[in-house]
Amino acid sequence: MNQEIIFAQTLERVRRLAKEQGNCIGEEQVREEFAALDLKDAQIEMVFDYLRKHNVGIGEPPDRDALLTGEERDYLQMYLDEIRALPVYSDGQREAYAMAVMAGDKSARQLLTESYLREAADIARLYAGQGVPLEDLIGEGNVALALGVEILAGMGQGSLGGEPFSGKAPEVQGMLAKRIMDACEECIREHAANAENDQKIADKVNRVADKAGELSEELRRKVTPRELMEETGLSEKAIKDALRISGYRIEEIDAGERG
Repeated sequence: MNQEIIFAQTLERVRRLAKEQGNCIGEEQVREEFAALDLKDAQIEMVFDYLRKHNVGIGEPPDRDALLTGEERDYLQMYLDEIRALPVYSDGQREAYAMAVMAGDKSARQLLTESYLREAADIARLYAGQGVPLEDLIGEGNVALALGVEILAGMGQGSLGGEPFSGKAPEVQGMLAKRIMDACEECIREHAANAENDQKIADKVNRVADKAGELSEELRRKVTPRELMEETGLSEKAIKDALRISGYRIEEIDAGERG
């Protein structure tokens, strides 16, 4: 396999491991993960720098709220105040709820979900500062938590996805935490993809607007889409798309010609 692919996969695995450990990982853990690639010290330091930039503590946990905006801090406080009234559930209680859920007890689903709401918020906070508002991350985490409980309800006791599953608290916590982490990461990926697409659209509109401005200045009047197409080499589709997206508000173009 290509070394770059292995490096990228290893880096992603290290980030995931750090998330599972509260956004913290030891230097030796990182070195062990990358041992097969035989990286030089300077390259390992680049890995450490990358992790720190993504709020991963090397050797000690980072300030997990350092990347929160003032608005996000206010939302988090309000959210924590809302769930503070919930009981603090013991592992024994959670285990009993999980067993009841797996046995088909519908009333236990809500109790099991509520017992993990604090953990869901804690996991979501690990993904702060990556372009998605904390409120959205917590919301996605809570949805994933509820769906995870539904999966438990749909499985026979003693098996989860065909694999042995006891329903003990650590197993349930691990399964639910993984689903919450996956949901937060997918939310970040989708947000990044949407942002990239929005930027491409903005770039297209700006390019057409700039070309229209240049031609309009040269002709000392508004230009038609057809003239802009003939004089600049821009495609008809590019011009029409830019006009439509801008709401036909590129001032240098005579928007009367929309055909």
